[in-house]
Amino acid sequence: MVAAKWGIAVALLGVAMPGFAAAADLPPQLPAAASEPAAYTPPVPDWIVTVGVEGRIVPAWAGASISKPALTGFPLFDIRKEGTPPNFPGPRDSIGFAIVDIGQFKLGPAVKLVWERRASSYTALNGLGNVDYAVQAGAFAEYWPMPWMRLRVEARQGIGGETGVTGDTFLDAIVPIGPWTLSAGPRMTLQSAAATSPYFSITPAQSVGSTVAGLPALPVYHAGGGLYSYGAGAMAQYTFNPQWTTHALFEFERLTDSAANSPLVRQRGSPDQFTVGLGATYSFAMHPIW
Repeated sequence: MVAAKWGIAVALLGVAMPGFAAAADLPPQLPAAASEPAAYTPPVPDWIVTVGVEGRIVPAWAGASISKPALTGFPLFDIRKEGTPPNFPGPRDSIGFAIVDIGQFKLGPAVKLVWERRASSYTALNGLGNVDYAVQAGAFAEYWPMPWMRLRVEARQGIGGETGVTGDTFLDAIVPIGPWTLSAGPRMTLQSAAATSPYFSITPAQSVGSTVAGLPALPVYHAGGGLYSYGAGAMAQYTFNPQWTTHALFEFERLTDSAANSPLVRQRGSPDQFTVGLGATYSFAMHPIW
């Protein structure tokens, strides 16, 4: 019986050995076929970011005469896709950049800072109280009917010292001459009463406190909304290289309607408003952060 069992085991071993030998002689396992390459993703284009600063000589307060100037300064900012031409920076444009750009038409946010008015800084403002800084936030739309002409419209809501709505319309003819770019055109501004009143209205208390030696008290006045001003402006821009650009500008603005009729303007200021500015910008490439 034992001999029979050993015989069966030897027979099974004889059958299995050729299989073990064959397994030992198998060639090495071939590597798995490479997976298909990932779909090609084009590189994300760089942005061209432009930053700068501009100084301006402006009326000391809204409605002040040319004999009462003030010096102000503010930052400049713009962003565009690499390979596209530089955006035209109009003298009266708010800070912003295009989020919709389909050639002749552009649309994007617009932000402007309105400086505070300190009554203690000028005798003519005696008793009229301070007006805090205001930020006007909104949007702009640009249309280029021709390569050398730009129409820009802005609508902004005031926050802070004034809480009204301001609408601007600018039309500029742009003429490049070598490294120079010359531009000029008309302007028009509309404002609601809430935007105009803080600077041109006179309350009964302010009227009583507005007495100045040699000048009569200002009468009570309520400024409303409507056509705030019209005017024109011009700018000369010089490009040293793709990075550095400088510019000079001149703007004339004529106050009208409710603003021009304010006793503050008629008795102690002027409806003619002048602005002279000088600035410089630097451009550099930057990868998107997302």
